[in-house]
Amino acid sequence: STTYHPETDGQSERTIQTLEDMLRACVINFGKGWVNHLPLVEFSYNNSYHASIKAAPFKALYGQKCRSLICWTKVGEAQILGPELIQETTDKIIQIKQRMQATRDRQKSYADLKCKPMEFQVRDTVMLKVLPWKGVVRFGNPLDGLHVDDKLHFVEEPVEIMDRKVKRLKRSRIPLVKVRWNFKRGPEFTLEREDQFRKKYSHLFTKTAP
Repeated sequence: STTYHPETDGQSERTIQTLEDMLRACVINFGKGWVNHLPLVEFSYNNSYHASIKAAPFKALYGQKCRSLICWTKVGEAQILGPELIQETTDKIIQIKQRMQATRDRQKSYADLKCKPMEFQVRDTVMLKVLPWKGVVRFGNPLDGLHVDDKLHFVEEPVEIMDRKVKRLKRSRIPLVKVRWNFKRGPEFTLEREDQFRKKYSHLFTKTAP
């Protein structure tokens, strides 16, 4: 299908090829100053006939041909007003959509001729394409480090004490510990009061030096 095979999108494939040819010709003709001529390339593309929609993009969008600077004197009275203009615009949109869909279907049919449905049996050897997840935090948790409760909910808990520090106030000092937590989205670090944290997770203090 077109969803899983972007190359079967005839509209995008043809558009990219056309733009590449136009840019290549622009560079050849204008050399280093090709960037300054991009508006002219855009104007030419939008006002050229496209076989897929059987019209120029500008005419398909605005209902009339684009007039260049030398043609601005050619003006006339509008012949269509009100509901007739809306109906004509709607009909053109429907027609363009049908033509674009026909182009996509034709391109898809070419790709489908080369694609054959594959059937697999149990114990068949296949090749899987795996994304490079190595080093990505959200996929880096080992299975033996995950804990769930009786309802199979992920349990967020502290893993180890990374460091200690003392917060100095005017008349007192508060011992703090830097704790590494095991969260769903990956490891996170927080500062906790040592006395309160020791009451809940005393086992972590046996793993670190006093």
